[in-house]
Amino acid sequence: MQQKYASQIHRCFRCGYCEFPADYSSFNCPPYKRFRFETYSTAGRLWLIYAWLKGEVEWSEHLAEVLYTCTTCKNCTEQCPMKFAPDIVDWIVGARSDMVEKGRIPPRVARFFEAVYGYGNPLKLLRSDRAAWANGTKMYAPGDEYLLYVGCLGSYDENGQKMAKSLVDVFNAAGVSFGILGNDEECCGNEVYMLGEMGLFQTLVEKNNQKFKELGVKKIVTVCPHGYNVMKNRYPALGGSFEVYHYTQLLYDLINKNKVKLNRNKAKVTYQDPCFLGRYNKIYDEPRQILRSIPGVELVEMEKNRADAFCCGGGGGNFVMDLLAGGEESPARIRVREAYETGASILAVACPSCLTMFTDAVKTEDLDGKLAVKDISQIVKESLPAKKR
Repeated sequence: MQQKYASQIHRCFRCGYCEFPADYSSFNCPPYKRFRFETYSTAGRLWLIYAWLKGEVEWSEHLAEVLYTCTTCKNCTEQCPMKFAPDIVDWIVGARSDMVEKGRIPPRVARFFEAVYGYGNPLKLLRSDRAAWANGTKMYAPGDEYLLYVGCLGSYDENGQKMAKSLVDVFNAAGVSFGILGNDEECCGNEVYMLGEMGLFQTLVEKNNQKFKELGVKKIVTVCPHGYNVMKNRYPALGGSFEVYHYTQLLYDLINKNKVKLNRNKAKVTYQDPCFLGRYNKIYDEPRQILRSIPGVELVEMEKNRADAFCCGGGGGNFVMDLLAGGEESPARIRVREAYETGASILAVACPSCLTMFTDAVKTEDLDGKLAVKDISQIVKESLPAKKR
């Protein structure tokens, strides 16, 4: 990918817009906010990449870590005033790809790839345990309308499993025709792509596309925005032929068609826009409309929201590697403080990565009992009539 971006990357002249939200009220680039060195801003990172390509700086593990601290949140593409803005994340991914090809990546990134290659997930947990959460959830069979793609965090992470279970309960209550792949499910590959391992990414896509084709899958609904993003935007070019939805899109439709009835659930809620749902795919309204449809729920916005939302810090594989951890300026800790300042008692999410990052941050910030982190599916499940729970 080097030739694709090497002749273009010099056009960035470090104006600094990429560091901010639209109103320039505070820093909005997660690694720059965390470390406060120009090196960790998008512009600084691009200039380091350019210098490396020209041989002006030598590779080092520190240089590689700087490249991998980017969460690929896409704030930079939203704020950059230049015409090349849509290419910025591709440039960073391209540089990472070059480092992968040269075998020059940080140890934590190497372990991420090794885990996905060997175990089918970045958490290095057994393939045979992928469906341990499912508790009798129906396996997908030809004729089911939807394949529910659960993803790695939904399958293995404790918080992600709670999210998956709630969603299954809501879909069952609504009479949705669906099934899961269970232990046959494979990693979606979104983070593998963003981290630059294109060979492994292609292998994952081919495996998944083949499985979907064998089962006759026509519609996929994902638990995770990361899976939604890659299946919607990357799989078709590699043979994918199916419709893909994030679960909030389907849930919004079910509520509109009165297939999900909701009881009163009095709560003040603020919502976190996941980067791969919002900035990457412009899905901002459906999650909010779901929350507003619940009687008693008051939705309040954080100052930075929608395209200006501040990333949880988990993108680009950081929900496992956590290269931005440590200190009060880690993205997840900043964001839960911002959520708490709205007066909300619940921080609603629509992404298992956000759920995990914020749940840990709430504990670190000593906000247990003051701010609960819940996925939208959990809030909806709590609002179902008792007989349908």
